[in-house]
Amino acid sequence: MPLARSLSMTSLNGLPQWEDEDLPVQDLLLFEVSWEVTNKVGGIYTVIQTKAKITADEWGENYFLVGPYFEHNVKTQVEVCEPPNPAVKKAMDTMKSQGCQVFFGRWLIEGSPYVLLFDIGSAAWNLDRWKGEFWDVSNIGIPFHDREANDAVIFGSLTAWFLKELSGQFDDKPNIIAHFHEWQAGVGLILSRSQKLPVATIFTTHATLLGRYLCAASIDFYNNLDQFDIDKEAGERQIYHRYCMERASVHCAHVFTTVSQITAIEAEHMLKRNPDVVTPNGLNIKKFSAMHEFQNLHSMYKARIQEFIRGHFYGHLDFSLEKTLFFFIAGRYEFSNKGADMFLEALSRLNFLLRVHKTDITVVVFFIMPAKTNNFNVETLKGQAVRKQLWDTAQSVKEKFGKKLYNALLKGEIPDLNKILDRDDITIMKRAIFSTQRHCLPPVTTHNMIDDGNDPILNTIRRIGLFNNRTDRVKVIVHPEFLSSTSPLLPLDYEEFVRGCHLGVFPSYYEPWGYTPAECTVMGIPSVTTNLSGFGCFMQEHVADPAAYGIYIVDRRFRSPDESCNQLTQFLYGFCQQSRRQRIIQRNRTERLSDLLDWRYLGRYYMHARHLALSRTFPDKFEMEPSAPPKTEGFRYPRPSSVPPSPSVSQHSSPHHSEGEDEDEDERYDEDEEAERDRQNIKSPFSLGVLPQGKKKQHGEYRN
Repeated sequence: MPLARSLSMTSLNGLPQWEDEDLPVQDLLLFEVSWEVTNKVGGIYTVIQTKAKITADEWGENYFLVGPYFEHNVKTQVEVCEPPNPAVKKAMDTMKSQGCQVFFGRWLIEGSPYVLLFDIGSAAWNLDRWKGEFWDVSNIGIPFHDREANDAVIFGSLTAWFLKELSGQFDDKPNIIAHFHEWQAGVGLILSRSQKLPVATIFTTHATLLGRYLCAASIDFYNNLDQFDIDKEAGERQIYHRYCMERASVHCAHVFTTVSQITAIEAEHMLKRNPDVVTPNGLNIKKFSAMHEFQNLHSMYKARIQEFIRGHFYGHLDFSLEKTLFFFIAGRYEFSNKGADMFLEALSRLNFLLRVHKTDITVVVFFIMPAKTNNFNVETLKGQAVRKQLWDTAQSVKEKFGKKLYNALLKGEIPDLNKILDRDDITIMKRAIFSTQRHCLPPVTTHNMIDDGNDPILNTIRRIGLFNNRTDRVKVIVHPEFLSSTSPLLPLDYEEFVRGCHLGVFPSYYEPWGYTPAECTVMGIPSVTTNLSGFGCFMQEHVADPAAYGIYIVDRRFRSPDESCNQLTQFLYGFCQQSRRQRIIQRNRTERLSDLLDWRYLGRYYMHARHLALSRTFPDKFEMEPSAPPKTEGFRYPRPSSVPPSPSVSQHSSPHHSEGEDEDEDERYDEDEEAERDRQNIKSPFSLGVLPQGKKKQHGEYRN
């Protein structure tokens, strides 16, 4: 038997190297298959787009993304070109000669990976035949009315056809790894395995179909994972065929991965297979050359948000913007899954606490969740117009005042301040003041909502009575559209808005990963998450005191809803008690955590999954070294020595604590010392656990 090629996690510049040169890495081709390649539907698009650079750096010209062809996406995102690999070109030409439209090019994102796109419409005439073939190999029937499932069959059949044409040119050499994301791409995996193609397969589920449906139905999901009748639940929701496609993909794959430990537990019960590897989601982290540039950006964009607040609350601006904190929640409009229900209840309790303690802090909370609207609210537009008019009035009076003051000083006189403003100026200013009078409360929503009587967020606001009264210390603004820099109301894109806020709040009940708090972290903005989100579990595992680093983790798994809500309220109230200095220190710490979320570190889990797939598919050619798999618990950020400006630790019995306490805390804080300690902790973050020699590992035994 020939010497097996050794696969190890040794690296050069963070990229994997193989020790045996009998089959160089140039001979291996990696295909990553997803419905969201060049086609933004949800979070999987972000995963693939951000991961492309480190994967392209590792695989070079041998990395290909496979997705569906949509003309409007290709025109704006893809540079069409000829495939440089002759085997890929020949496989494409074979498919084209039989009437299928296949496109090839470079995706214009960081890393510029090659993309292979199948035109679903051009192959739709094969649908009935392919559905029959899929039934023959899997006994899964696809109803004609489910267009998404039918498209998945066409896409999967085209993918399997392409892999068959490609692998047929290599004389059964182990040259191809195919990585499939989510059930929409799973048909290609099932067909590839049924045809016994020499392809190493990986399947990643980013969230289970049934898990999302069950959580949206307000079921106590995590405490009853082992109690569900899976087939019955899927059938009642009319997704049984989709569930079967997902489960078949999971069990056909050589290696099964998922994005977080919490989703791994879910998959074990919903899909009946333990993931072999947990592959956390990362981001491309771009560090600023100046240490505190992100703090400057926070100040700049906070000022832009303050301008919007001046207009929105005109006539009711009896609170200091310098003592106003901006909180926000953003994402898909899933009222209970995203935790908007708990967040609103916590805001009601926070409002009570702030009023009882007579604090001078005001909290303005934004809900950035797209819903059906008619257009902008007239009262909201009027507010911005009034603000602009007041600004113009102030500028014209200031200009006249400045000229008179300048002329008086040139003459060597101290001007009479009673005469420097004439009667016309006084009249103009009085009219400006009268224009700010308002006979209604500032609006809760910026848009006219369609069917606002049944909107869950607005109905909850009505129930708890947060109507932006003068006495309320918590003000609410619902913005039911994604943010845009071209908006006449709040002209900021999402990243700019996040940087300008003080705290992101994401108390999700169902969140397999959670990119929103991760994006806050890399921008240096503290956030609230839960131990039911993949991100929250990941941070609990890696950071000894997450709250000190601005990651507040609400326990929604082992506490009752009321206890969880109280915990969230305490986090929010504690954050309001922090001084400006404490918030700056905390933002510095939060931003340093961004190294944990860099694909340069998290990409190694995908490397391990690919190595494992090769060793399982071609055991006579590849074998895993005993130093696998990588363990995620290999490192932890320690608790900062000067800890912390964190509510959980530094809460005072009264919101009016002494200034001396702040001074002591500042003296204990050394930014450079803490930053250097954190850098040392991130340098060698993963310990590779040694597996016992002897018996071969089976599916499910490589647990992360």
